[in-house]
Amino acid sequence: MMPLWLDLLRTPMAAPETKVLKRMRMTILSICAILLVSIAALAPLRAAVGIAAGGVVAALLAVLAVLVPIYVVTKNRADDRHLDTLCEDREP
Repeated sequence: MMPLWLDLLRTPMAAPETKVLKRMRMTILSICAILLVSIAALAPLRAAVGIAAGGVVAALLAVLAVLVPIYVVTKNRADDRHLDTLCEDREP
């Protein structure tokens, strides 16, 4: 029986990140940071723009609700293709 640490070392790694995936990931992280700041500063934001402050937060949440599933599906497809390529290379 193989020790756990050795089994984890033998586990295939994720696919190399493409420019598109990196851009999507950084966009999601940026929107999350903007959302965090806008929620933390909701009172001053409401004083500055009025009732539309809630709309700003809602819009950021809606954008995340669209982008995150797209990123997850794209990343999983890239990982699956990468693992298929690795498995094909190891077969005799």
